[in-house]
Formats: sequence, structure tokens, C-alpha cells
Amino acid sequence: MEKKIYTFDEANKASLDYFGGDELAARVWVTKYALKDSFGNIYEKTPDDMHHRIAAEIARIENKYPNPMEHDEIFALMQNFRYIVPQGSPMSGIGNNYQVGSLSNCFVIGLDGEPDSYGGIMRIDQEQVQLMKRRGGVGHDLSHIRPKGTPVKNSALTSTGLVPFMERYSNSTREVAQDGRRGALMMSVSIKHPDSEAFIDAKMTEGKVTGANVSVRIDDEFMRAATQGLPYKQQYPVCSDTPSIVKETDASALWKKIVHNAWKSAEPGVLFWDTITRESVPDCYADLGFRTISTNPCGEIPLCPYDSCRLLAINLFSYVDKPFTSAAKFDFDLFKQHVAKAQRIMDDIIDLEMEKIEAILGKIDSDPEPEEVKEAERHLWEKIKAKTLKGRRTGVGTTGEGDMLAALGLRYGTPEATSFSESVHRELAVAAYGSSVRMAVERGAFEIFDAVREKDNPFINRLKEASPELYADMVKYGRRNIACLTIAPTGTTSLLTQTTSGIEPVFMPVYKRRRKVNPNDPEVRVDYVDDTGDAFEEFIVYHPKFLQWMEVCGIERRADYSQDDLNALVEKSPYYKATSNDVDWMEKVKMQGRVQKWVDHSISVTINLPNDVSEELVGRLYVEAWRSGCKGCTVYRDGSRSGVLVALEKKSQEQKASPVIVHKRPIELDADVVRFQNNKEKWIAFVGLLDGKPYEIFTGLADDDDGIFCPKSVTRGKIIKAVDENGTKRYDFQFINKRGYKTTIEGLSDKFNPEYWNYAKLISGVLRYGMPIDQVLKLVGGLELNSQSINTWKMGVERALKKYLPNGMQASGQKCPNCGNETLIYQEGCLICTSCGTSKCG
Repeated sequence: MEKKIYTFDEANKASLDYFGGDELAARVWVTKYALKDSFGNIYEKTPDDMHHRIAAEIARIENKYPNPMEHDEIFALMQNFRYIVPQGSPMSGIGNNYQVGSLSNCFVIGLDGEPDSYGGIMRIDQEQVQLMKRRGGVGHDLSHIRPKGTPVKNSALTSTGLVPFMERYSNSTREVAQDGRRGALMMSVSIKHPDSEAFIDAKMTEGKVTGANVSVRIDDEFMRAATQGLPYKQQYPVCSDTPSIVKETDASALWKKIVHNAWKSAEPGVLFWDTITRESVPDCYADLGFRTISTNPCGEIPLCPYDSCRLLAINLFSYVDKPFTSAAKFDFDLFKQHVAKAQRIMDDIIDLEMEKIEAILGKIDSDPEPEEVKEAERHLWEKIKAKTLKGRRTGVGTTGEGDMLAALGLRYGTPEATSFSESVHRELAVAAYGSSVRMAVERGAFEIFDAVREKDNPFINRLKEASPELYADMVKYGRRNIACLTIAPTGTTSLLTQTTSGIEPVFMPVYKRRRKVNPNDPEVRVDYVDDTGDAFEEFIVYHPKFLQWMEVCGIERRADYSQDDLNALVEKSPYYKATSNDVDWMEKVKMQGRVQKWVDHSISVTINLPNDVSEELVGRLYVEAWRSGCKGCTVYRDGSRSGVLVALEKKSQEQKASPVIVHKRPIELDADVVRFQNNKEKWIAFVGLLDGKPYEIFTGLADDDDGIFCPKSVTRGKIIKAVDENGTKRYDFQFINKRGYKTTIEGLSDKFNPEYWNYAKLISGVLRYGMPIDQVLKLVGGLELNSQSINTWKMGVERALKKYLPNGMQASGQKCPNCGNETLIYQEGCLICTSCGTSKCG
């Protein structure tokens, strides 16, 4: 039977009712998670449809094993995002037969041994891109690359070091689109590597390494040297007993550089590597291929090469009985039952992932490319399939921690709240591992389980102490999964659960926002007029659980609360002094360390700091994180991303007095092809690049459903200035087709509406004079045009040019639609809120 197709408006309206009028939650669900095909057709009207889709697939797998859960039971666990929430790829991909993609949220790759060769480095680049096109985030480590200046046996004579390859991997990430998103990449390096300082500094230069997160793997020896003022030995290879390169460095100076860069730009992150590997259960099997080498892009899953992980969150708030009352209590019995079922669902998703990988392999086999082209991608997925089956790794996590504590009358960031959080995660660990042991009885243990290998692992021994019965059963029967737990950021997931994100506190429980209005509208209320005369209406945004607290307390929800009224409301609430900007930062770090003891993977958490904090405080927080047993740490100082550009902005100010140099257009320009959906129409843009920056842009309706205008596989080429037989100048687009032949599309000007072409020449002229991209966007956005088609063209130009905005550039004057803060930056052309994680790609 043919499935019903819904319009965006139909799905959005129905989902708005589902989420109780929460516009952001409805929009996120329809945009990111409703079932769609590659043409954008929507096949689900509300999240109930999605949860039935997922429940049907989980029940199908359950029926392969003893004591299966039924569809209705699984659906009830997920309905209304109340208890169990598959995250990201599992939510959008389970039961989705319209697209060939993986259910894994994240992967780590890396060749065996020390692949310090161009062949090995290029292989990693290719594998990274192949995974990203299937919707996966990727991490890999660069510690194997030779330091700069090392002799090599090729025409280069000496190696170039880490940074050029960082740029290469970063650029590859930027080129891969994932359902409207850019790929996500984590690059790490050991502090022991002689080029680690260059790695630490790489992102401090505008325009470099803009497509990746970077983290430094720091060992205990370095931390002791840095805190005690001792020298530290760097070497290459970093893990060798007989290194070919050894040098001594000032650990304190290098540590100060890490702290300074993190204070200034929020990167690099730090990974406390000895803690990660010492605590890692999979590293008990390091010699069998499970040696951890890097993490996923957000840092919550340290992984071995070619392993991957799927994520699921348990909504902690939903286990609080009578929330926000004096009788509130946490239902540990129900919680432990659901954790066991969540672990079971995660194991089922591994079987579903195997089906997805088989579909990917089938797609590779059916592709028309030569076998030598397809071999690398096929081999990649075969390695991932083998590693996934060998360990059956899962990622059960939590969300809503901040709301759970508030609902129990505990203030986030206090010792009492930290102790309670630790008890919750202890019970979660015991319940999840208990479920994995029971599945080993019913379904079989993971292939290489060996209790003797794990007997000295600190995490396993904490489980043994917490539940001797569990440990005895694990030794006897084995375990279904090599590792089970994590705490991910849960950014969009928390919008759907309408709770705080992951382990984080609430960002702001209530705040005021403004929307621009027409002052001549008799129905409108004008609360504020800015310097340019624009009128705004103010309205109040409530965090959903703060609103629930108000309802429990009998506090009226009103539209006319003043800011003083709102401040007084917050002071009465359990969210007072418990927001991300005013929690006790040291206590938050200690909380992460204590919870980490019951999480076998890692925790994604950010310490939000006000702009005026010192570098010395950042350093103390990092040291406390190491001492507390955290596996990693990230700080974000308010405004720090934009701080990276301060010196560059000053430089550009100084250059204003200098004459503008306009480079003469070469005959040929490298060009990007950018495709996007503009309302319901398919558009295409050709962006000519000079020195990697936009020099000209031509855009309009693609008109190429069959690829006649420009094949969909083409993303790069050249724009060539040509003259036809009549002496008329024109612009041609030339690219290399699949067979390796040059193909030319003559006369781009004839392909687009003449109005589009004339306006394109105007914008191209502005670009050629070197106007910064954000200012070009401002200029285009400000064009007041009567033609609807030209206004659509405006949106097309803006969407194409956003790709070239420098990562980290602050979107001045714009507020986050979720939290209301002016903390939006451009990242991969999308607006990202550095405060609450909301993202929007236009």
C-alpha cells in the first residue's frame, strides 16, 4: 500500500499539538526525525508515527530471541519521549527504507600499526568521507604522523608535520553534506608527540582547521610535570620503547598554552588519556583489536579503530514521582526496570545496524564505479561490521539530569545533588550490566569475553563491589556487550523530551525574547523600539519544567511579568543559582568525576564560564578535572569564540586606509557547486573561488531532475571565462565526469533567469572588492525587492555564501531562538548557539 505523504505544514501543525505548542520541538522533530525520502517527502505526521515505526522494528528483532518484548510495550517506553529515547541516527534511521545509511552515531578509524605514509594518510581521508556520507561522526588520532622536518624517502626530503594533514581532513569534512548538515570530525594527538604544540595552535589562525574539533591526549606524567614545574619528554613514535626522536619540553609552558587557547577559543579540549585507557573495559582486549585510539566528535565515546556506537537516552525527569513537591521521590525500581529494557533495545539496534551495513554493502556492489574504486569503501564497512559483531558495543545514556535534581528539590552544583546523581548512575550501571549478563544467557556473550582479562579493571571492580551477585553471574555467563554506557550532549533530543540536556544544568529557566512587529498593525503590542526605528514585541519563554514548577506552586503564567518579577520567580524556584552560568564550577567538575566512575565510556559536558574569568581559573578547573577522575574536559568562556577574531578584526580596521586591491579575474577559477532546497524548489549555485575565497556567484533554479544541467555527483569544477563565435563573452562551467573526461556546460548566463544573472553580477562585483562574507550577507539580506522570485533568489545567495563564513564568527545582533542569548556563531555555514547547543542551517 502506498504510504501517505504529508506536507511540512501538516506535520508541523500536528506535531505542534503533540508538543503542547512548543514550536521549537515541533520544528526540530519534523526537520530532523520525521521519516523522509531523498526528495524531502514526509511520511510521518507526529512522533507517534515514528515511535510505532521504531517499535515495530525492535519487536521484529526481539522475536528472534527468547522472552521477546512486544510492540506495544516498546512503544509505551518511547511514547511522548517519556522514558527511552533512541538518539540521532537510530531515531531517524530505524525502519527507514528510503535512504541507505548507518544507525551508528559515531565511528573511530585508524590503520593498524603506524600508517605514516601518504598512502595510509590518504586512506584515512577516504574512509572519513565514506562514513560521513552515511551520517556518521568520525574521530581519528594523528599521533602516528611524523614530526615536521623528519627525513623521508621521497622527493620532499623532510616531512611537513601534523598541521597540513589537519587542514586536509578538516577540508574533507566541510565537503561532505549529511541531510543538510556538514560532517562532524574529532582529531586528537598525544601530548607526547613533538608536534603537539603546533596541533594545539592550529585552530588559533582564522580559516584553518574549520571543519573539526581538536583534543589533546594528555597523560598522567605530563600533568604531574605541568603542575610540579618538571621537564617532560616528547618522542616519536609516541608509544615506542626505542624512539627515533626524543626532545625535552617545558611542561608548564606547554600547559599554559593549552589553557590559554582553551580560554580564548574553547579549544583544544583535553582528554586525560591514562584515565581513559585505565578505566576502559574494551582495552582489556587491546591486543585483540580493542585498543582505544581516539573519541567521537563530542568526546563521550572513546573507541578503537573501526568500532562504532549507537546512542540512546533515558529521561531521568520521568522517574520523579510528584515532582516539585515536598513528597517528591525518585522511583528507583521503575528506573532499574527500564534501564534493563533500554540495554536490551540497544542490543537489538546492533542487529538492525547489521542489516543496514548489509544494505550499504549491497549498494556499493550495485554502484557503477570500477571495482578498484569500490574496494576501499567495501573493505571499510566489512571492518566495521566485524568489529561491531565482535564487541556489540552500546551507548545507553541519560538526559534531564538538571530537571531531575530540581524536581527533587536539590540544587545542581551542591554536594547533596552530586551525591544523589552518583547514586542514580551507580544504579544505572548495575542495571545495564545486569541486563547485558542476562542477555548473554539468552543470546550469547560477545565473542571474545574473558573474565580473567577484566579482573583488574577499575570499573568492573566497582561493579563487583556494588553488586557481588552481578559480578558472579558475569564471570559465569559472560556479558552480551563489551561496554554499555555513555552520557552524550543530547542537544536536539532534550528539545524533544523538553528537559535539560544530558548531565548539564538548565541554561535559563525563564527569559524574555523579542520579535519584530509591524507597528501599524492595530492588534500588535509594541514593547521596544530600537535605534533604527524597528518595533518589537516582548514575550516570555519558559523552560518547560520551570513552567511545571509554576503550575505545581499555583503561580500564574502571565505575559506582563517584568524582568524583576521573573528574577523573583527564579529565586523562589529550585533552579535558583543552578543555571549553567552560575553553578559552582568546581563542584560541577567534581560531579562529573563522581558520575564518571559509573560510566564505562565517557561524558560530554561543558563548563560554561562568564567572559571575565581568568586563565588561571580555567587551568585550575582542568587540573581538578584530572584529579577528580574525569576522562575529558571542555570549557566555554562566554564570547570566547568571537575572541579569536579580535586581532584579525583590528588588522582589517588598520587596512581600511590602504587602497583596495582588486585582483584581475583569471581565465579559469576553481569553483564549488552548492545544491540546496529553496522552499520546495531545487536550486544550484556555482561559486568561483580565488585563493579559496568566493570571488563570484551565479545561482538559480537547478532544473536538473535528470542531471541534464549538471550531474548531481559534481561538487567541484572550474568557471572559465570564454568568448563565443560572435565575440560575446560568457562563463562556462567545466568538470571531470565519472569516466575522467572533461565536460563543459557552456554559457551559465543562459541557464538562469536574466534577473538572477544581473543581480549575480552585482553581488560578484562586491565579492571581488573583498567585502567580508558576513557583510555581503547583510547587504543581500537588506535588498528590498518587489519580485517574489528575486526574493527567493536572495535566499539562495545567502544559503550558498554561508558555507564560506569563517567558523567561530559571531553572528552579531542575533539571538538564539531557544535560549535567547546573543551567543550565536557560524559553524560550517550554520548558526550554532554556544550556550545551549541549538543549531540552525538555513
